Amino acid sequence: MPSSLRTALLQSAPAPADALDRLDEAARRAAADGARLLVTSELYLTGYTPEAGFDALAEPADGPSARAVSALAARHGLAVVHGYAERGADGRLHNSAALTGPDGTPLAHYRKTHLYGDHEHRWFTPGDRPVVQARLDGLTLGLLVCYDVEFPETVRAHALAGTDLLCVPTALAEPFTVVPDTLVPARAVESQLYVAYANRTGTEGPYTFAGRSCLAAPDGTVPVRGGRDEELLLADADPALLAASRADSPYLRDRRPELYG
Repeated sequence: MPSSLRTALLQSAPAPADALDRLDEAARRAAADGARLLVTSELYLTGYTPEAGFDALAEPADGPSARAVSALAARHGLAVVHGYAERGADGRLHNSAALTGPDGTPLAHYRKTHLYGDHEHRWFTPGDRPVVQARLDGLTLGLLVCYDVEFPETVRAHALAGTDLLCVPTALAEPFTVVPDTLVPARAVESQLYVAYANRTGTEGPYTFAGRSCLAAPDGTVPVRGGRDEELLLADADPALLAASRADSPYLRDRRPELYG
């Protein structure tokens, strides 16, 4: 059985002007504490409501910022999930997340499938791949973005595809703390996987972000939970606990899809 995957969650206020420098420092600190994975917030590189608009800031999946993230991941020897505004080959914009391996290799790329509110619908085209995965240190990692995790179908699709740790860059605003406090732990239990939920904090435009980032475990516990301030959170995703919890609560095995599709 693989060893535990120490996971870091970067809960930060919007600061796109020095986002890469702040990410580099967070990666250094996380790696020094034994982390092998660092998860940032939704649209971490650009901010959620940039004054210049996403047209001016969006980059292709292999653009300069992606190369900078690749370099810092390799420099510190840990995988990084970062949120950013992607410009696709057809010119359309996507609210995307990328997983870069600890050697700097791109491992997975995901476009948010469930857009939230007028702001996101104005700028972005939703993705159409519900499950994107990659392997890291013996575990299967999956990607969703913020609002996606609020739909039980998306998390269950990952569970059925074998995801062990679901990484969710997030920009959840007040007053919706029920999502990190109640819904995210419930998702982890009902689909028997870990959920790494990395939210923003602080204020940007009309939004005051809720913080409350967490790593939720499949047994109903929350090994780490953030508050309202900027912080770097660390906790372990334990394959032994995952296996034991799946044996004790075999929801996936006991499903009866013939009754509900």
